[in-house]
Amino acid sequence: MNIDFDKMDITRTPPTEEPDRQYYFIAKCKQWAEAFKQETGRIPTACVVTFGCQMNAKDSEKLVGILEIIGYTMTSEEQADLVIYNTCTVRDNANQKVYGRLGYLNNLKKKNPYMKIGLCGCMMQEESVIEKLRTSYRFVDFVFGTHNIFKFAEILYQTIENAGNGMIIDIWKDTDQIVEELPSERKYSFKCGVNIMYGCNNFCSYCIVPYVRGRERSRSPKEIVREIEQLVADGVVEVMLLGQNVNSYGKNLEEPFTFAQLLTEVEKIEGLERIRFMTPHPKDLSDDLIEVMKHSKKICRHLHLPLQAGSTRILKAMNRHYTKEQYLELALKLRREIPDLAITTDIIVGFPGETKEDVDETIDVVKKVGYDNAFTFIYSKRTGTPAASMENPVSDAEIKQNFDRLLRVVQETAKQRAGLYAGETMEVLAEHLNEQDADYVTGRLSNNTLVHFKAEPSVIGTIVPVKLTECKGFYYMGELVSQV
Repeated sequence: MNIDFDKMDITRTPPTEEPDRQYYFIAKCKQWAEAFKQETGRIPTACVVTFGCQMNAKDSEKLVGILEIIGYTMTSEEQADLVIYNTCTVRDNANQKVYGRLGYLNNLKKKNPYMKIGLCGCMMQEESVIEKLRTSYRFVDFVFGTHNIFKFAEILYQTIENAGNGMIIDIWKDTDQIVEELPSERKYSFKCGVNIMYGCNNFCSYCIVPYVRGRERSRSPKEIVREIEQLVADGVVEVMLLGQNVNSYGKNLEEPFTFAQLLTEVEKIEGLERIRFMTPHPKDLSDDLIEVMKHSKKICRHLHLPLQAGSTRILKAMNRHYTKEQYLELALKLRREIPDLAITTDIIVGFPGETKEDVDETIDVVKKVGYDNAFTFIYSKRTGTPAASMENPVSDAEIKQNFDRLLRVVQETAKQRAGLYAGETMEVLAEHLNEQDADYVTGRLSNNTLVHFKAEPSVIGTIVPVKLTECKGFYYMGELVSQV
């Protein structure tokens, strides 16, 4: 949406319809930014710090896009005039990390009379968090949640007008509203996340996400395709389709549309070269989706398929809606149908009531599937979830022992998968200069494996042929193949 802010009448009553209402408040904030510049002789600065998943990262891009239009200069330094923490609450230590950082911000704010502090994201949807902020962190200026992130400009303007007269809190319990056409500033010019749905209906017993992200809401396929077409026209070659459970995409649309159908439509977009997605739920992964992936020329050869546990008894307690046998059947079918597919997973150790024998079942799945990588976690109690009230007779020492035992097997099986393509020449999306050696560029194979190779920075953002000369465990060293 192209907006001429110079012609916008911001003396009138703000519109009631979205996104026009937010563009009105963006214009009001722009006016304030100009006044700030006149008063101080400098442009206001802003820092957005993102905690958590790629959904949060995508939300932060929206915040940055709005801030840049308002007139802020973005910085990674937290000594800014505006600092926003976009929070995660999947594990309790994520909450504690935010509280610790807030203490640091309070000291900075005392030195900068212009500084404002904002909090948003999943953590803000917890009532206990809001109460703690009210009582112990009153220096925070504004708080909003996951359901009304589109209201950011309006909330920011309210904060400016409020001029330090107490914390502004705008939290919605839930919503069925999806607001399109708001600004967004991409971190990368050549790849981008695209939200296809919001929320989750699964209610796994250990997970706080459905309570903080709400119920599933799917965007229309036309809106998704149109957004991706615009991104491709702007130079994007790879998209990541985002949802808490992409496999249930489209179920709440007036005209049901499956995730497999959506992928088929996205594949048709000319100029788009790679399609990724996350996260699928095993219980909803259809044969149609496998067929689409199998025959696709654009869908990347990587699937993140969360296991969480290999014991059917524990899976039932987790409310995962599949058994060990069903998961294995699905994973092994994927291996058969798409032999070059890299499969990664998530595994939790120490769920309430888990025994050594349950962990043995998980290890059995790891050995049979042969994951390319696995993200292993020790169970973290989340207040407000059913699992938080379950008894856990397993000691911390036993949990640690089981975790180490599982981790060794994960590393062994991943090592067996690593190096399968050594000596081959494969396509790599060059993403950035190597952090340790600027003569090298770091990129990714279709299967998500990292590759480091010598090249000029000009190749960044393009897909180039690279000979994989040496496997270093979880990444390759390579040589750029000249293209004549």
